[in-house]
Amino acid sequence: MKAIKPSLVILMLCMASSVYANIDAARAIESKTNTASTKSQTKVDQSAEAALTMKAEIEQLEEEVKNLTVYRDHLSRLVVNQNEEVTSINQQIQGIKETRQGVVPLMYKMLDGLKQIITDDKPIRHEQRLARLNKLDAMMSQADISDAEKYRRILEAYQIEMDYGTKLGVYQGQITVEDGAAIETDLLYLGRISFVARSLDGTRYWAWNDIDNGWHAVDSSQSSNIDKAFSIAHKQVAPSLITLPVSAQLVAEQPPVTTNVTASTNVEQH
Repeated sequence: MKAIKPSLVILMLCMASSVYANIDAARAIESKTNTASTKSQTKVDQSAEAALTMKAEIEQLEEEVKNLTVYRDHLSRLVVNQNEEVTSINQQIQGIKETRQGVVPLMYKMLDGLKQIITDDKPIRHEQRLARLNKLDAMMSQADISDAEKYRRILEAYQIEMDYGTKLGVYQGQITVEDGAAIETDLLYLGRISFVARSLDGTRYWAWNDIDNGWHAVDSSQSSNIDKAFSIAHKQVAPSLITLPVSAQLVAEQPPVTTNVTASTNVEQH
């Protein structure tokens, strides 16, 4: 066997060393490549996650935009409606001003009419009715009472006047008879059909005459009917047919009128 030359051995060793060096370099490159790939994949994963997060945020923002759009349209409709209400309220305020300007003169006319009614009517509760009218006159200049309340009270006074024409009432008062004497009596009225008086001792009777606006003595034959009417008015007996003189029958020389007092008739409280 031939001996290997030293130079060849050296050459082979150098070649082997070079091969190993290349392998190490390749491995280093592979390791760097793997590391870079890992970093790239991590970046890709992070980017994908960020993209998904952004997509979810975008979808949430789009939903919020839709909700805000709906709310904006709702507010727009509310603003339109409120503007319409403001216009309506302004019109109502103007109408109230015009109505008030018309109602106040009307109330004064109503008071004048009430005064005329009391003046022309039978003197039924005359002082009380005049006191009510004076109170209403004073009320008109009171700033702390609304026009609505003033109007209500005037209407109430008219209702009371209407009641005088439909109810049976009794009260005590003073009358002036034919000879000018002032006498305290019990007074009874049946609507505005009949207005009679009876002395407090129950012995004398008078009837009001609309034609001469005075009190005239009533014949004693009618006393029982007048007493019965007082008893009915005081709810001492049941309502029934009664005969009472009408207000103008003395001058007109008409017979007494038979009047049906029904169970619904009650004593006037005003």
